[in-house]
Amino acid sequence: MAAVDEAKILKLKTHGQNFEILVDTGKALAIKNGMPVDMRDALAMPRIYSDAKKNMEASPNALKTVFNTDDVFEVAKQIIQKAEIPLPTEYREQMRENKKKQIIYFIHTNAVDPQTHVPHPPQRIENALEQVKFHVDEFKDVQKQVEDALKAIRPILPIKFEVKEIEIKIPAQFAAKSHPVLNSFGKKLREDWQNDGSLAVVMEIPGGLEVEFYEKLNALTHGNVESKLLRTR
Repeated sequence: MAAVDEAKILKLKTHGQNFEILVDTGKALAIKNGMPVDMRDALAMPRIYSDAKKNMEASPNALKTVFNTDDVFEVAKQIIQKAEIPLPTEYREQMRENKKKQIIYFIHTNAVDPQTHVPHPPQRIENALEQVKFHVDEFKDVQKQVEDALKAIRPILPIKFEVKEIEIKIPAQFAAKSHPVLNSFGKKLREDWQNDGSLAVVMEIPGGLEVEFYEKLNALTHGNVESKLLRTR
């Protein structure tokens, strides 16, 4: 059970009635996000209240009517899934910071400067976001926020999404070991094993990853790799 003195009241108003539980907000959020947390660890008290501050419990009939069960842990799980979980300020700030890093990383790895065709460094992207005062929403989908961020920074930072098709030939002694590297960077458009055991591959990768892609392949093969940029789109 969660510590009662540290638990927060989680409220759900539905069907004209009020239902409340005492929870550890971190564990409740984990349950809401689909993580395997035991409900007994999330609840401070195994009770469903109509008013937790007055210690008034909801009736079993009300639970059955609204939740189709009077099992405390099942009802509590449904409340967690449907209710808005109050988060500590520092927790929200950490979530926001993590989302910002994901947005910056996505732009860095998928977009380039249209004049140089080189990816913008993460710090430059972060500076641009700060300059336009872009607000990161800790609950909003990262992909949607990437679109909003690009609209906001394009007036001050030239940026373009590019996809590159690259042909690579890897010597036989490194071919088998190359798959984890290749698979981590993009999509294989063509894969041909040569008679000498070497591997010829055409890869489609985000433009911002091109330099890192070559670096990883050179490190794997000790520089014994042939590459050719086929096209950029």
